[in-house]
Parts: sequence; C-alpha cells; structure tokens
Amino acid sequence: MTKFVPPSLGLSSFSCPHCGAYTHQTWFQILIEHFPKETKPSLTICDDNSHKIAASIKDPQARKDAVEFFARLEQNRLTFYGDDHNHYSKWYMVNASLSRCYTCEAFAVWIEDKIVYPINNAEIIAHEDMPGEIKEDFNEAALIVDRSPRGAAALLRLSIQKLMPRLGQTGKDLNADIRALVQKGLGPDLAQAMDILRVIGNNAVHPGQIDLKDNSATARKLFEVLNLIVERLISTPKKVQALFEGLPSNALAQIKDRDNNS
Repeated sequence: MTKFVPPSLGLSSFSCPHCGAYTHQTWFQILIEHFPKETKPSLTICDDNSHKIAASIKDPQARKDAVEFFARLEQNRLTFYGDDHNHYSKWYMVNASLSRCYTCEAFAVWIEDKIVYPINNAEIIAHEDMPGEIKEDFNEAALIVDRSPRGAAALLRLSIQKLMPRLGQTGKDLNADIRALVQKGLGPDLAQAMDILRVIGNNAVHPGQIDLKDNSATARKLFEVLNLIVERLISTPKKVQALFEGLPSNALAQIKDRDNNS
C-alpha cells in the first residue's frame, strides 16, 4: 500500500479519497450560471443504451467525446463534459472547489476545507485493486467504524464473502469457501486473515465471546486485513501476470511447451 497523506485544502498532492493513491491533485474553481430558460436540473446516468447511443454518433469527434464522457461517468458519478472553447460566467462559487486525482481522474467536492464528496473516512482507504461492489461496503464500514464498530465488522465480513466468487468459490458459505481454498493451496496466513474477518464479523452480529460495542480499535484492524487479502490474492497475481505477458514471445512458447510436456 502507498503511504497515506490526508487530503487538505489546496495541497498539491495527497491520498485520493476515491482510489487511495498518493498522487498529484489539480484544483478547480466552480463557475455558476443560470440554466437556460425552461431548462431544469436532471440526473445524468450511464447504462448500456448510453454506450450504444454514443457509439452510433456519426461525427468522429463528437462520437469520441461522447464515448469518453460516458466512460468517465461510468467510473465516477461526478465528472465533466466540455471542449476547448472558452466559457464565461459572471458568478463564482465562494468556499466551494473541486480537486481531481491524477491517477483515477475522479473529482472530490470541497465545501470550505472539508470534502463532501465522496463521503468516506479519509484515514481508511480501500486497496486500489479492490472490486467496486466490495469497495462500497468497505467505504460504508469506514464511515461508521467509530460510531458502530459492530456494524463495520459485519460489513467487512460481508465484503470477504462477496470476494469469494472472484476466487472461484460460491460465496454462499464463507466457512466452506475458506476450507475449499485451503484445500487448493491457500497459505495459512491468508486463511487466518479470512477467518479473522469471518469470526469477528459473526460475533458482531450474533452474541459471542468478542464484544466490539466500544472497540473501534479492533474493528479498524479489520480494514487492514481485508486490504492485505486483496493485495495478495488480486493485486499480486495481476502484477505477476502483466510481467509474465511482457516476456519475449519465444520464451513464452518455450514455457508453454515445458508445461505441456510436464
């Protein structure tokens, strides 16, 4: 995991509240103007139809702009749409600004000196390779960990269960899934990490020997455990695979022949 630098108003680099990367931030002021007459705010969403419409645009530049816009919108609900032309506005927002992450290109919204979007715990950041649906539970748990350590632990137990299908398991019975992974060669340290989340998460929901009611310190450790599991089982294999695929083609062919003949 990269080092953590808390987000701070005007700082040129800090840990992104979206992806967690410690990277450069670009700052934007917010210009405001009236909607055109008879025009009201509306919600802009991205779905399969949006991509089809964008891809069907005949003008090459307009099609490229639309495709890129919906790709950004799908990744981050708060994004931008514009071109290289100048826009003018008589009004400027005061004590409201935007920062944009160089790594993931997502925006953060600031009111005064606080981030109001995304809403998360800036001290607890999900691993950058954590799947999106699991990251949502992770961030929700981070928001409540000090107010409800038991609720946070339960969400993190749910997160590890949701991770199981990505590891080739059913995701229906966490204990059985861990056992199956151990039988397939999962290291004892990772099995123990999963059992930590399983047991403490279970005790958070069902009365047991572990009482997290006023123990946010223990609950906070669980975030580190989940990030460790993601690093070892998702991030590391991905990095190794990328390096492997970068080997010369003749070396890859020799390795394939070796494995086929073994």
